[in-house]
Amino acid sequence: MEHPIVLAQRPIVLVVDDTPDNLSLMSSLLKPNYQVKLANNGAKALQLAQSDSPPDLILLDIMMPEMDGYEVCRELKSQARTRDIPVIFLTAKVEVEDERLGLSLGAVDYITKPVSPPIVLARVETHLSLKRAADFLRDKNAYLENEIQRRSQEITAIQDVTILAMASLAETRDPETGNHIRRTQHYVKALATELRKDARYSDIISDAFIDLLYKSAPLHDIGKVGIPDRILLKPGRFTADEFEVMKTHTTLGFKAIEHAEKSLGTPVAFLDMAKEIALYHQEKWDGSGYPEGLAGEAIPLSARLMAVADVYDALISRRVYKEGMPHEKAVGIIIDGRGSHFTPDLVDAFMAIEGEFRTIAQRFVDSDEELQEKLSYLDKALSEAP
Repeated sequence: MEHPIVLAQRPIVLVVDDTPDNLSLMSSLLKPNYQVKLANNGAKALQLAQSDSPPDLILLDIMMPEMDGYEVCRELKSQARTRDIPVIFLTAKVEVEDERLGLSLGAVDYITKPVSPPIVLARVETHLSLKRAADFLRDKNAYLENEIQRRSQEITAIQDVTILAMASLAETRDPETGNHIRRTQHYVKALATELRKDARYSDIISDAFIDLLYKSAPLHDIGKVGIPDRILLKPGRFTADEFEVMKTHTTLGFKAIEHAEKSLGTPVAFLDMAKEIALYHQEKWDGSGYPEGLAGEAIPLSARLMAVADVYDALISRRVYKEGMPHEKAVGIIIDGRGSHFTPDLVDAFMAIEGEFRTIAQRFVDSDEELQEKLSYLDKALSEAP
């Protein structure tokens, strides 16, 4: 008796025929080289094909009662679990039209009875070899797809960690930034999602654009790490000279990201939007902003989206030196800035979802405890500042 392990390693051939003598003949022919399963009708054949141990190849008669071989083949090719099992018709139907129909249904071969045992064995082995090659390629492709997905996930994780690490630098210098960063992330995502409904922006604002915008938003104020504490942490209005220094946070942020990029020795595409936002989020639609005085669509869309989010949050947020402005008043200021400070289309999109901005602000509101901690931090930092 053959060892069970050796037997289990053999390919499985399913023979389907309603005639017992034909089943016996084919079983005797195939058993020396293959595991053989037998079915005397189409329903039984489909059951065995869809089992946990499906056949590697099916020898299928055509003329059977209730469900003929053509119908069995159609059903096999319609199901994901069985469509890749090669089917060889083994039949007494010898007309060319019968063969044409069988092959058109997805069969890989067509053998007429009475059969020649050497021809049957040769064709069975040929198609099993082809199936092994196809399975190998399919498994290889699946492996490569999984590997690409895994590498893509790794790259995405590296991007996220890079941005988070850089954004955390700003938080170490400015205690106001923590919840501000989280709020503005959600503001720009919501605003871009709404703006995408406008046909003029639907091709520009893809899912990838929104995802990158959300990830890059925390870096809009990264340049503040280069602003002296006596100015950055000042609890009140800036003098003209102090404001000029404060304005440099845009170029400082751009240069910081660019420097990080250059240290890698190659351009990093996912940092392009971060550089745009850091450098241009203080520009205004009418050209009166800084640092370059850009106007209109010369200002990158990512920066224009951030401008709305940044100003709204600055207006409604409590600071140690001021109370937050009511939502309605902040909305009014955004509307007043339509066509001067802000892109008209973006203000229109903002108005459509201004309630969502309010919800985001409430979800990430600064608590009294956080405000008190900020006040203590500011007092300490200013007392130690040169």
